Amino acid sequence: MKMINRYKNRVYPAPLLFFFKKNKSGAGFTLLEVLLSIALIAILSGIGVPIYQSFQNRNDLDIAATTIAQSIRRAQILSQAVDGDVAWGVYVSGGNIVIFRGASYATRDSIYDEIFDLSTTITPSGISEINFDKLTGVTQDSGTLILTNFNDSRTITINEKGMVSY
Repeated sequence: MKMINRYKNRVYPAPLLFFFKKNKSGAGFTLLEVLLSIALIAILSGIGVPIYQSFQNRNDLDIAATTIAQSIRRAQILSQAVDGDVAWGVYVSGGNIVIFRGASYATRDSIYDEIFDLSTTITPSGISEINFDKLTGVTQDSGTLILTNFNDSRTITINEKGMVSY
């Protein structure tokens, strides 16, 4: 089978010769191929980075909601078990979740604090301190805690008996 060079008899201006002429060995990339590859990578990155950031924000919010709900449940169980013969509670601030031992966060025994970090992009609002009664595990601090992250939010609700839903 005979190969036909279809560019052999054509005349191109000098700048276009660079794109169509192959070097003697036939290996390598032309400038056009490299530029197209870079453009494709840039387009895919431009689409992928915002999607990744959105996924990361939602994931941070879900992790924070789960951590707060588990902390509330742990404090309730420690109060029902009368661990240390005192009540337990949870305090949620801008960057931390604290499970504390004592009747309130202000009068707690800070040696027994269990501290969990919240993402810096998450803003909690609503009730910030939840105290559980010793032995019964009921709370007087029922209400909702809202976690906000940019344009997404999660609501954690705790009722009078200490049941957590989110």
